[in-house]
Amino acid sequence: MTTTPHPTLDQSAFTASVQRHRRELHLHCYRMLGSFEESEDAVQETFLRAWRRRDTLNERSALRAWLYKIATNACLDALDKRPRQPSASGEVLWLQPYPDEMLDELPGGADDPEAAALSKETIELAYIVAIQQLAPLQRAVLILRDVLGCSAKETAFVLETSVPAVNSALRRARAAMREHLPERRSEWAPGTDVTAAERALLDHVVRYSESPDPDALKQVLSEDVRFSMPPQPGVWQGRETVVQSWVDGGFGSEAFGSLRCVITRANRQPAVANYVHRPGEDGHRPMALDVLTIAGGEIADIVTFGPSVFGSLGLPPRL
Repeated sequence: MTTTPHPTLDQSAFTASVQRHRRELHLHCYRMLGSFEESEDAVQETFLRAWRRRDTLNERSALRAWLYKIATNACLDALDKRPRQPSASGEVLWLQPYPDEMLDELPGGADDPEAAALSKETIELAYIVAIQQLAPLQRAVLILRDVLGCSAKETAFVLETSVPAVNSALRRARAAMREHLPERRSEWAPGTDVTAAERALLDHVVRYSESPDPDALKQVLSEDVRFSMPPQPGVWQGRETVVQSWVDGGFGSEAFGSLRCVITRANRQPAVANYVHRPGEDGHRPMALDVLTIAGGEIADIVTFGPSVFGSLGLPPRL
């Protein structure tokens, strides 16, 4: 964490100084909490606490590190007040997507491929789900050490604990992540024009959804594809099982209505926003956002969110 000059403690100047760090703090809180909406609340709480405790920021302090300390502890306090656990099968029912447009607001990374790859990996839904399996303190240590690159001493300062305690928590957190994080598979075969291949795959998804053609949709799914719909419990696995669940829900029937799809992105992953025109209704209305994981040129995981997330992704309220 780099140092930042001490801001003037005039409220307007102070606010301008801390607001420059809003997006990265928001993402930090999102990794801690797994919820976009709760991250908004955590950032607001961070800025309130920062203003109230501005006298603790001195000339030797780094503003960014100071804000991360406040934000991390605001998240830990929130988790302490509302403790929750993933389901027995590891589902994170409070999971929400993070808009790529907001990730593009983050400073740096474009000229550092290694940093960009790490950033992508640690914002994907699989990582967010895996890190939610950790106890809050272990989660905070892992994010500070392995994502933000803080030293053990800096992490101990943020969490107001000792370096040995940080090292111990980090060992446990890394072991748990190896257990919970799915094995990373190549999205595309070597030599593939990734942009063109992804666009073609998504075009097929859109065409077969709008047609509609359940059998054709099976062709773009991996044999072991997983499908979930937080906050609703349940995981469906396997190409036949997943598509049949959609058919059982009415997909393809006249009563279900017609779909129109918009390609977008969330969590550095491709996504498809589905709008439905029900019989007797006017226009296509938001129905579901599918965030996709691609492996081996096929869709290997689909996490579907309800229409309430459309606004945060800047999607239109109606087509």
